[in-house]
Amino acid sequence: MASLFSLRTFWRDLKSNKSMLLVSTILFAVGIVAGILLVEPLGNYLREQLQQLQVVKEQLNQGQHVELNYFVFIFLNNAIKSVLIIYLGIFIGIIPVIFLVMNGMIIGFLLRTYDMQGQDVVTLIVKGLLPHGIFEIPAILIAAAYGLKFGKLVLDSLTTWSPAGRVKLRVAWKQFMRSTITASFWLVIILFVAAIIESTVTFWLMQA
Repeated sequence: MASLFSLRTFWRDLKSNKSMLLVSTILFAVGIVAGILLVEPLGNYLREQLQQLQVVKEQLNQGQHVELNYFVFIFLNNAIKSVLIIYLGIFIGIIPVIFLVMNGMIIGFLLRTYDMQGQDVVTLIVKGLLPHGIFEIPAILIAAAYGLKFGKLVLDSLTTWSPAGRVKLRVAWKQFMRSTITASFWLVIILFVAAIIESTVTFWLMQA
């Protein structure tokens, strides 16, 4: 059982899923570019998303333990979404695609909005994104990559009819479902670290 949750097992699974991780990264990058370029066509929708985040932020700022409020919200929100996005890949991978593009678009839109308002985008990236983003963004990409792999296996199951192909699929499904348990375990740990950093280091830097 220990090997199921070992870092070596997680790393091995990641290497076997590197093609989907690449696709995940590309989709996220496309989302960022779209958020930067499509400020006007998508402005109202993306502004609504940011306004909702602002409302949550104001609620979290209430009370005596603001950093703790941020930590609990950020960790639970990201951990639950990341694990869910793996298994929601069952819908032929559509939801992970939307998840990646939309998250990328929000970041791109935020960067573009800061630039248009004459604010320092570099400072936003260095203070507001990088400290926790070096953990959080890879975790999001990995979770979505597993969701995309889930979708691919569903499609393969719907289109493979030969006996030999079905046997290979059964083996692939067994290995994949085992790997999702390992991935979920390590993603929660990574996002736990990211939440600590975002609720402390990022929070303090953005207040400065």
